[in-house]
Amino acid sequence: MDGIYQKIKNLRIEKGLTLKDLSEKTELSVSFLSQIERGSSSLAITSLKKIADAFSVPITFFFDSDTNHNYMLKEEDRKPFKLEGASTTYTRLNGEFGGRSLEPLLVTLAPKQTQTQTSDHPGEEFYYVLKGAALFKVDGKEYFVREGDSIHYPSEVPHSWENPLNEETVILCVLTPVIF
Repeated sequence: MDGIYQKIKNLRIEKGLTLKDLSEKTELSVSFLSQIERGSSSLAITSLKKIADAFSVPITFFFDSDTNHNYMLKEEDRKPFKLEGASTTYTRLNGEFGGRSLEPLLVTLAPKQTQTQTSDHPGEEFYYVLKGAALFKVDGKEYFVREGDSIHYPSEVPHSWENPLNEETVILCVLTPVIF
């Protein structure tokens, strides 16, 4: 439980909140919160839930221990996957730790593959073509991105892509926020 108390204090300081601010958000007393942060009072799950809600984090945030972190992903541990009805292959490249905001992926586009649906959503997208080429349509403009080229744009603008080649295209992709 030691780490939970420290995480509460660190998160409160990081968000620039005083104990009084946190008290108002959680309806828990300042003295109780102070005892929690010092680790001198036990914490019921209902109180922890109020604190998690006040910080807009899942309650599991407090249980992600540093020992469960796995920052490195070996090539042999990668697990490629496809989304329903799509021929794009995605391979996660991320480390495992709580609160991550980047989604790094290896994206493999089949020859002549087209993404028919334009999407727009919160976040940012970065693509670096490792092999082949892709045609990106971003905010009404077309960009032919070749091997060694990159493209980076806000996800809020309408965007889609296609592989115009007769060969596979492999792209390093980094998205925010985490979506998969």
